[in-house]
Amino acid sequence: MATSELDRVTMIVLRYLRRPFLVIVLVYAVAITGMALIPGRDPDGNPEYMSLFHAFYFFTYTATTTGFGEIPSQFTDEQRLWAIFCLYTGVIAWFYAIGSTVRLLQNPHFTQAVNQRAFARTVRRSTEPFFLICGFGDTGSLLARGLSDHRLGAVVIDRDPERIRALGLRDYTVKMPGLCADASVPKHLVDAGVQEPACQAVVILTGDEDLNLKIAVMAKFLNPGIRVICRSTSLRHEDQLRELEDVTVIDPFELFGQLLSLAITNPSLHNLNAWFVRGRRVQLGIPLNPPTGNWIICGYGRMGRWLHAYMKQAGIEAIVIDPNLDERAPPERAIRKHADRDALLEAGMEHVAGVVACTDSDADNLRILLSARASSPGAFTLARQNDHDSQPAFDAAPADVILQSSLTTARRILKLLISPLIQTLIEHLRHEGPERTDLLIDRLRSTIADREPHLWRANLRPEEAIAATDLMDEGGTLTLGDLIRDPSDLGRSLSCVPLMIERAGTSVVLPNDAEPVQRDDELLFCGTEQSERLLTATLNNPYTLRYLVTGKDPPRGYVLGWLARRFPWLNREGRTGLGPT
Repeated sequence: MATSELDRVTMIVLRYLRRPFLVIVLVYAVAITGMALIPGRDPDGNPEYMSLFHAFYFFTYTATTTGFGEIPSQFTDEQRLWAIFCLYTGVIAWFYAIGSTVRLLQNPHFTQAVNQRAFARTVRRSTEPFFLICGFGDTGSLLARGLSDHRLGAVVIDRDPERIRALGLRDYTVKMPGLCADASVPKHLVDAGVQEPACQAVVILTGDEDLNLKIAVMAKFLNPGIRVICRSTSLRHEDQLRELEDVTVIDPFELFGQLLSLAITNPSLHNLNAWFVRGRRVQLGIPLNPPTGNWIICGYGRMGRWLHAYMKQAGIEAIVIDPNLDERAPPERAIRKHADRDALLEAGMEHVAGVVACTDSDADNLRILLSARASSPGAFTLARQNDHDSQPAFDAAPADVILQSSLTTARRILKLLISPLIQTLIEHLRHEGPERTDLLIDRLRSTIADREPHLWRANLRPEEAIAATDLMDEGGTLTLGDLIRDPSDLGRSLSCVPLMIERAGTSVVLPNDAEPVQRDDELLFCGTEQSERLLTATLNNPYTLRYLVTGKDPPRGYVLGWLARRFPWLNREGRTGLGPT
């Protein structure tokens, strides 16, 4: 093992149980020796001494309160007196040992050492791919739920024991072991599997920027090839994180700016992006459609700056209201006041398209919403939610959109973990325009209908698609249409849509069914879980794959082969085959 948890457990056990063990051994040794030395009487009245084995046997069954009787013959009064003394002494010794054992089990260091050892053993024995999540707050909890929905495993580390206990109560579809420890300590990262081949990435989501940076550095030293995804809102920490190789930095406030700009400029793509990650109350083909025009941004902190920058980039006029504006770099249009009703009216509340309440205080954001509704009931409103405990108040708030940092961050990371190709697809559709997005939405709606979307990737490599790679190695040609054909009905396709093909540094976006696939391609699909299972079976079953490609199921056994050669007419349309499996 990478750590000395076994040694720690042994040390703590010896520290607590060494003295009780010695006391029990001493009491039994004295009792057995005394019983063997005190003479008894046989039935004829002759002196008889009990053997050490019989003495040990007597004290063993009396310690369990069984009481089989006096052996090998009736005791003398001296023996009975000695037995009384030893039995009471033994009870005291056993109470002392049991009490020490209870104190040992209640010792937090012992419990932690045992849990860490069991945790490390569980992770080391895991053969399925998993992701290491450092920090199980709101974002980590939402990310774990998203991974569970896609049947992807995770290992969690958090310093808060309450969060780790809450992890054990979640009804995840896959097993997610958790460890209460400091993730910046290298041995804990090793125990969590950062060096295991099954570990796909390290996701760092603690609320401490310095701690996040330290964890990222430790993870890269322990496994230089591991992928790291880290949440950060500090420019200094972001610059230091980007100096590390293969580290993706997620800034939730920048994400807010991107998403709001996307919702205004391309509502259909914003709707598709939220639908991919199963956003709440998101229906495919029914976009948000916020109004166009000028906006008011209440709060010019980290989130407000990103919102203002992306609105300006999209050509949207924005007025900022904040009492603490930086005089060195103020926005072009700003009001240095608290965002109350008077300030909103001064900013032209009656004529703006929408208002964004994005201060650091949930109470202020809710107050701004009420003032905005009172000033202009028809205005489009967005509010930032900082604390998860404020969820009931925001559910009842008169806001069109609630911006949650944890939810937005978890959704973006989930897309990156499922496949980085998803974000590449979104960026491609952003540049292509709404028409291409609408075509994809129509195809998805006709294929998946009202079912929840399921994203997955398929790699055409021998370890994941043995049948497909063998067929291509033999010179065969495969197309996307062959792979997604339904084995039960060759005239239909599975309930999935190919979104992208990543091939040797190039990408094929929204390929058609006639697109040929090649060895080592990475395919991104959106469909149902049933379609993924059928596609995985196709990629690894040579009989099913050849049946889908040729439309025939040739005989497989000796008897069926002999029948096909003896009666060729039976082999038409694969009648002698067993059918695809």
